[in-house]
Amino acid sequence: MHQEVLDFVGGNLHLLEVTGKTVLEVGSYDFNGTVRPLFAAENPTQYTGVDILDGPGVDVVCDAGQLVEEFGEECFDIIVTTEMLEHAHDWRTAVQQMKRVLKPGGHLVLTTRSIGTGYHGYPYDFWRYEPADMEAIFNDFEILDLQSDPSRPGVFLYARKPTPFKERPIDDIALYSILLSRRVKNVNPAQEWLALKRIGFVRWYRQALVRARMTLWGLLPVALRRTLKRTIFDRSS
Repeated sequence: MHQEVLDFVGGNLHLLEVTGKTVLEVGSYDFNGTVRPLFAAENPTQYTGVDILDGPGVDVVCDAGQLVEEFGEECFDIIVTTEMLEHAHDWRTAVQQMKRVLKPGGHLVLTTRSIGTGYHGYPYDFWRYEPADMEAIFNDFEILDLQSDPSRPGVFLYARKPTPFKERPIDDIALYSILLSRRVKNVNPAQEWLALKRIGFVRWYRQALVRARMTLWGLLPVALRRTLKRTIFDRSS
């Protein structure tokens, strides 16, 4: 998580009127920062963090595709999910579940990555979202704020669930797959396996080159290494 994500979430807190509300954070494991303190400072009646792994910031271990089963429908005033949705293999079910556990009139705050962000598996990485994708996915919500991340490829969404609410299908939406480098509706297991093997090989190859260079450098005589360092430094200065 980076500062622009925190700024976007924090900038909308006064509109959310968090005090006295129930909040659900989907994908709450604190790998590299969390929005939880921002909400805690506004005194919600309840803040629940869910993730597929137990750890810092996780109150309930729960897959994003099983939120209704875990909590029931229309039970949270606010849902926040930051930097999670690109990691959800079944993104449609995750989105539908978030829509369903949110109360009518409730608010959703979402940030995720766009095309141009490299593969970052925690533990997996699948999709990239553009503003137009968010407009299509949340065409049954009232979109209050939709913008691109100002510092790196990403998209920020702030939206309200209307009253009454009628969920619209999202089955035909094709997203950009980071594994296949093109827009698709779904990635089958064979395509996923081959893509992950390719990504793994590229990473291994790059690391092997680095290790080989370090090993060769270590085998050189100390005097030669000093000479080479001086030569490189003189050329760059």
